Amino acid sequence: MDTTWVLVDGENIDATLGGSILGRRPQPDERPRWDRILTFLQDRWNQPTRGLFFLNASTNLPMSFVQALLALGYQPIPLSGETDEKVVDIAIQRTLTALAERDGDVVLVSHDRDFVTEVAALTGTRRVGILGFEEFRSSEYSHLPGLEFFDLEYDAGAFDAALPRVRVIPIDEFDPAQFLR
Repeated sequence: MDTTWVLVDGENIDATLGGSILGRRPQPDERPRWDRILTFLQDRWNQPTRGLFFLNASTNLPMSFVQALLALGYQPIPLSGETDEKVVDIAIQRTLTALAERDGDVVLVSHDRDFVTEVAALTGTRRVGILGFEEFRSSEYSHLPGLEFFDLEYDAGAFDAALPRVRVIPIDEFDPAQFLR
């Protein structure tokens, strides 16, 4: 049975959540429930998942978060480098390139356009997905054939409460009761 490799760009998701959706630093209870992502993808593609969570540890290593990731089934990948190096992006790019030589499907949890070339190289030979907030995903991914898109909140159900997002609602999903409270 194949594996789904789940590569998490935690910095990108956290920055989008805080800067673009909440407008402030997320509180602990407003952050994604990372275990739900692995479960969602395992159920969706009917195969085991392996989560790799990339962290910039150039200034500090948040040990309590690392321990939580381990308990949730992720492999934390703490990285360091010079202040001008995007260590998480570099590591994810290298990992996507290395996965081209391995079996398994791939889901990137990020909105960042910096991975388009590496993701494009994986499409066509396996299932490849992008998971994040749909409205913040780089439009460059929409041109890649066969790429599946998943929303962190609406598809994966990674949050305990609804986020203050404004999204385009397909008419088949429109429920006026959501707006009549």
